[in-house]
Amino acid sequence: MQWKTLVAAGTAVAALCLAGCGASNGADKPSSSEPSADWFPTAVTVWPKQGFDSEGVEQEYSPTDDVSKAWNICASFPHLADAYWLAADYGVIQEAERAGVNMDVLEAGGYGNLDKQIQQIEDCAQNSDAVIIGAISTDGLNPTIEKLKADGKVVIDFINGVSSPDTTAQSLVSYREIASQTAQYLLDTSDGEAVTVAWFPGPKGAGFAEEANKGFTETLAGTNVEVVNTQWGNTDKDSQSKLIEDALAANPDLDYIAGNAPAAEAAGPILRDRDLTDSIGVLSYYMTPGTYSGIQTGSVLASAADPAVLTSRIATDLAIRALEKQDFDLHVAPALQVIDKAALESWDSTTTLAPTDWSAEFSYSAN
Repeated sequence: MQWKTLVAAGTAVAALCLAGCGASNGADKPSSSEPSADWFPTAVTVWPKQGFDSEGVEQEYSPTDDVSKAWNICASFPHLADAYWLAADYGVIQEAERAGVNMDVLEAGGYGNLDKQIQQIEDCAQNSDAVIIGAISTDGLNPTIEKLKADGKVVIDFINGVSSPDTTAQSLVSYREIASQTAQYLLDTSDGEAVTVAWFPGPKGAGFAEEANKGFTETLAGTNVEVVNTQWGNTDKDSQSKLIEDALAANPDLDYIAGNAPAAEAAGPILRDRDLTDSIGVLSYYMTPGTYSGIQTGSVLASAADPAVLTSRIATDLAIRALEKQDFDLHVAPALQVIDKAALESWDSTTTLAPTDWSAEFSYSAN
């Protein structure tokens, strides 16, 4: 199937915003690591309680400017092995600098290292007023979070999501919804033709991947698009490359590859080497510099834009608001978009991607 001839059918949904898009600063990736104070107000959805089983309300979000002291906050990430979590690192560090609080960033080295993440959180909590958690496991951190709450710590659940009822607040988009919108883009692009897709949700057991799998498969159930191969695995290019090779071997007539951003990035050279670039369309359900470049060059058809920088800034602000005993929303999610080449010109990439010159930073001291 020559999927490039079908791109126009999907363009109508490319600029879809699930909670409003806000103003655009253009499509170029940010090139400076200077702290930005102009990210707000930004369009968000807020929920009256944590989770997604209540009615969300669209509104504008701005961080507090009333910070009484340099609070100590630590942020725990599964890893810093891809550009997505690098954007999250940028977000928490920059917002800590803007607000004038201290921030330490920890990374556990991968989704197989739950015990290491637990130990890192327990260690950093001893000297922190608040902990921001990008969880390796939906359920595995619940006893740790329960203890943090009992010790009077503020706990912010962000990006991946946990099932614990003991977190203070959430800065968390619906991966179920964003993957559903990616699937809808695929449906619109296929224009009713019977097509097949290999699906790469991410690590088994990780909250974001499990929720994305639900949204993607539910949206495609009973449609003309058949998910013929689902491959779970860590979100690094080596792991995803091996899974893509396996999927192509098992499905030689495949029409699409869809999934996590490292899978979309890895697919480009693999398809090029097999002369399949014009035959197999590639989609991602979150944006990285690699998928951004892929859309520009044509190796990626479209990518959802999960605004990792905004999510991380909001998580930091929620922690500060809770520590300051200010009013705060229990669950906040920035606006989502699905981006293809036609939408790049109007998309504000600074919500989602770290600057090109940003390297991982593990601490910021306001003292």
